[in-house]
Amino acid sequence: MSEPQGAQPPEGTTQRLPVLDEHGTNGQETRKGDGPDRSDASDAHEPPPGSGADGGREGRFWSARRVPASIVALLLVGLTGLFLYDIVSVRAGRPGMYWRRELAEQLAERPLDDTWVLVGAGVAAVLGLWLLILAATPGLRDVLPMRRTHTEVRAGLHRDAAATALRDRAMEVAGVQSARVRVRRRRADVRATAHFREVDDVKTDLDGVLADAVGGLGLSRPPALSVRVRRPGRKG
Repeated sequence: MSEPQGAQPPEGTTQRLPVLDEHGTNGQETRKGDGPDRSDASDAHEPPPGSGADGGREGRFWSARRVPASIVALLLVGLTGLFLYDIVSVRAGRPGMYWRRELAEQLAERPLDDTWVLVGAGVAAVLGLWLLILAATPGLRDVLPMRRTHTEVRAGLHRDAAATALRDRAMEVAGVQSARVRVRRRRADVRATAHFREVDDVKTDLDGVLADAVGGLGLSRPPALSVRVRRPGRKG
């Protein structure tokens, strides 16, 4: 007579428990479709492209150019309104504005090599070139792009904030009495004053500390360091 499955063993006897292997299976081979694929699980936790420590070369942030755009828009609206009012006035049987008639006469009578014509053409060319430069350049020179750690997030660091961080790190070096830091797009100028240590020793420590600090800022294009150390000037 066979023992029914799932029956409890007799009292006083031991039963061997199933052993789980390192993959969490009951000593059996996991087939495709029986459990999650480990390769897919590992890929799901991999960082997105461009999230490494090196990141990538990020371009500068583009400025909205609100002030130049507002000025140009107001000028265009004003000129368009004046010309529209003049056209409606002429269509209604009234004489045109004096300034438009005078401008038309001057443009018709003055030659192209006239001084005022050349001056007006030069001003118009300069304004047009200025607008083209504003449209073709990104602007926001005070914001330094940082390394992108996420594909959908961009971050930037203001130059003044970067200079403050470097100055604070420079003041931690023994022997530094004062420090002045100016951060540009490609270079960080550090001017320090040493008062009780040798100038060469202070400069060596500053080079190491500031190089580590620049790397810790997380900038896409770390600026080159220019460190100068001097003795404080004599009073009086």
